[in-house]
Amino acid sequence: MGPLHGVKVLEIAGLAAAPLGCTILADLGADVLRVDRVGGRGMTADPLSRGRRSIALDLKTADGIEILLRLASERDVLVEAFRPGVAERLGFGPAVCTARNPRLIYARMTGWGQEGPLAPTAGHDINYIAISGALSLIGRAGERPVPPVNLVGDFGGGGMLLAIGVLAALVERGQSGQGQVIDAAMVDGSALLTAVFHAFSAAGGWRRERGSNLIDGGAPFYDTYQTADGYLAVGALEPQFYTLLLDGLGLADDTSLPDRDDRANWPALRERFAEVIARRTTAEWSEVFAGTDACVAPVLSLAEAVKHPHNQARSMFTEVGGIAQPAPAPRFSRTPADPPRPAPAVGESSAEILAALGYSDTGIAALRDRGVTN
Repeated sequence: MGPLHGVKVLEIAGLAAAPLGCTILADLGADVLRVDRVGGRGMTADPLSRGRRSIALDLKTADGIEILLRLASERDVLVEAFRPGVAERLGFGPAVCTARNPRLIYARMTGWGQEGPLAPTAGHDINYIAISGALSLIGRAGERPVPPVNLVGDFGGGGMLLAIGVLAALVERGQSGQGQVIDAAMVDGSALLTAVFHAFSAAGGWRRERGSNLIDGGAPFYDTYQTADGYLAVGALEPQFYTLLLDGLGLADDTSLPDRDDRANWPALRERFAEVIARRTTAEWSEVFAGTDACVAPVLSLAEAVKHPHNQARSMFTEVGGIAQPAPAPRFSRTPADPPRPAPAVGESSAEILAALGYSDTGIAALRDRGVTN
């Protein structure tokens, strides 16, 4: 059932970051109940909506808010992703919810955080990672920064940070018996992900110029190369791995190959690697380096990743609702997670949840007639 079996989470439907955090909690066994908008439409194959139940409520009505508060009074965690102050204006801010349930962990997921001059303004992943310093690290030398899709802000610095915060608060509540409010911000989380680069900079081991360092594509032995039909990722940082790389490329005995430890030689070395790697297909190079420590891997598409032998051996992907998607992670020896359930239809469990709260069939029908639920 997963290590979080028995934990009850109330998720106010949102986008991207908060849903990932709640998916992680659901994957690990928590009972996640999502509050959707009446009349909203969901994707039943959406990996960021799997493993939940859904109740549809109009949170702009007094009845909708009262139902939400009753749900919060019996839940362990509430997750919302509104701009600061919106939940308070609607009537279910932390003060109101924790007054009913002092053990409630109230988790708030935003881009800019709950305070600061940017807190009330709009933003997206690219904006949050821009001011955290993370975006400045990504891109080719002499070129503009490249947005790393939404992995750094929304998901790594947002959803995962939210899940970690909830888990930490649950552990603390086991000692104190009290809930608390979590301020999870993508700008904070993406800054946290850059911690090691601050250390490198302080030690003089990191150049400010993008694409000029060991692990940002500056070094020719830590970069991607075009093959005859795709791309190859090379990460032969250590000398012993570099030796194996040269062996595989057929360059071990090439006395004209420049010394890799001299940065001035990096352009020439990169040109030589590119010339050799372009001669064969990605599959051919994968075969050459299979089973070696050369730290070479094919750059796979999402669809190709599902079929890779290593990923299949680990059952790293699963199929839920007819769509291939990552399986729950991490893995547990004693309390493994159940296979994920497909995402619910919006309001799929409304009647069931309302009945459990004590509403009669007549009362539920009346709520539907007034548009409070579906």
